Amino acid sequence: MEIEVLGTGSSGNCYKLDNGSSTLLLECGLPFKVIQRKLGFKTSEIGACLITHEHLDHAKAAKDLARAGIDLYMTKGTAEALKLYGHRINTFEGIKIGDILTYKAFNIGCYRITPFMTIHDVREPVGYVISDLLQGEQIFFVTDTAYLPYKIPKVDYIMIECNYTKSKIDNKLRYGLIHASLRNRIVKNHMSLETVVEALKLADLSKCKKIYVLHLSDGNSDEAEIKRQIQEVSGVEVEVC
Repeated sequence: MEIEVLGTGSSGNCYKLDNGSSTLLLECGLPFKVIQRKLGFKTSEIGACLITHEHLDHAKAAKDLARAGIDLYMTKGTAEALKLYGHRINTFEGIKIGDILTYKAFNIGCYRITPFMTIHDVREPVGYVISDLLQGEQIFFVTDTAYLPYKIPKVDYIMIECNYTKSKIDNKLRYGLIHASLRNRIVKNHMSLETVVEALKLADLSKCKKIYVLHLSDGNSDEAEIKRQIQEVSGVEVEVC
């Protein structure tokens, strides 16, 4: 599986998956013209785009992609929040079991998509487990969540948010460099290095080939420390995007 990071972080998130036969986009938070340029103006080769939630740094180009003939997949809540309608907009709904929303898996061409609930301040956010039915590889993709309601499954690739380090954001609060309300919003909606490390400790990483670390905050993260700790706990190749 070829994974390409077209953009990550608050300026816009967009990732390309290609198994040699079919191509998917994960998120479309960059301007459409930027996505076109990064794809070498071959947007017609994109089979579909998966969107995790309604914030524009993840969904900015949604309407333009639909107009270009690309199918979009997201929860019903996300589509309603973005006011997306039409035959290119494919939605799915969760079934509530206790406090957890669960979702049925579906196919997009040669990919099997399993959405799962995430924790963010929007209508109905999700992450995705993406199975390549041709190559037999799996990707776990999660971003913009305070924590993981589920254990990371045994997969070949992990694409995971690590937005901030607790020590750095708490020090900024202590010295008045960040407002308490902003600090609290970040903590309630994004994963810290500490949370990521604990999730990886619980995961079976025996077949994991690589971990992609996504959505770092410019001011609240420490790239070298994030890479060091995740490399240490996982024992696999780590790319901080």
